[in-house]
Amino acid sequence: MSAATETPVETFELNGVAIADTFAEAFPITATRLLITAASDEWALIAANEFCGFATSVIACSVEAAIERTLSGDETPDGRPGISVLVFAFSRDALEVAVSDRVGQCVLTCPTTACFDGLPEAEKDRRVAVGARLRFFGDGFQISKKLGSRRFWRIPVMDGEFVCEDKVGTVKGVAGGNLLICGVDQSSALTAAQKAAAAMRSVPDVILPFPGGIVRSGSKVGSVYKALKASTNDAYCPTLTAQVKSELPPGTGAVYELVVDGLTESAVGDAMRAGLYAASTCSGLTLITAGNYGGKLGKHHYYLKELVSTS
Repeated sequence: MSAATETPVETFELNGVAIADTFAEAFPITATRLLITAASDEWALIAANEFCGFATSVIACSVEAAIERTLSGDETPDGRPGISVLVFAFSRDALEVAVSDRVGQCVLTCPTTACFDGLPEAEKDRRVAVGARLRFFGDGFQISKKLGSRRFWRIPVMDGEFVCEDKVGTVKGVAGGNLLICGVDQSSALTAAQKAAAAMRSVPDVILPFPGGIVRSGSKVGSVYKALKASTNDAYCPTLTAQVKSELPPGTGAVYELVVDGLTESAVGDAMRAGLYAASTCSGLTLITAGNYGGKLGKHHYYLKELVSTS
């Protein structure tokens, strides 16, 4: 491997922190929103967490999914507490299979739950089957119920009935918005990343699908091993600065990435802006930057300087 080469990068300052004059590159993706309700906040959260398991990246998972926010009874179709979950996949077909499988295994099985469409205004030809696929579990005892233009299935289970929307709406969302938080050590970088993640999650219509909203194992496209679609982002690994063409400023000891998916292009930009401002208030940072592939990966480009200048 080559000796270390530090690539100069133009920067500007935000609250005294260096911000790279670069852009995050995101791509179109198909998205849906589910409303999972239950007899209590606890059971709604349990079902939502189970549903969102193993859903961090479409690189290796069928979907990217996470909790968007909690819901009061005033915000749900059945008047019970609930959780809003956003789910993203490369196509409607892939989304339909993954969502119905996850609802069947993780929500249907959870005590007291029900599952509703969180995008009821979506066009008819952009809807995917959920209850329509799961109804067969009722073994002929399932009952269809239509309220206005919405159809639901009542599936008998051992604690009563599981109510599930027949189909749920989808939209064309945006995935892969990102920030890279570089710090002098793990503690500094992680503190800033956590603060940024909290600020980003407060923005409507977005999720951060990785654990706690934070990625330690950022990836690049491809690998020296032909079977791998992606591999470690060596340019941002502090332990490899002497072996690769590093993108890290001197003194960087740790880097954390925040990846954001959203229902709209503007929602992703708003979340990135919130994360930038939140992280920039923290000490011990060497740089805040973003990942891109020169515009070859996706059509959505979020320039960090523009995000700050339009705040």
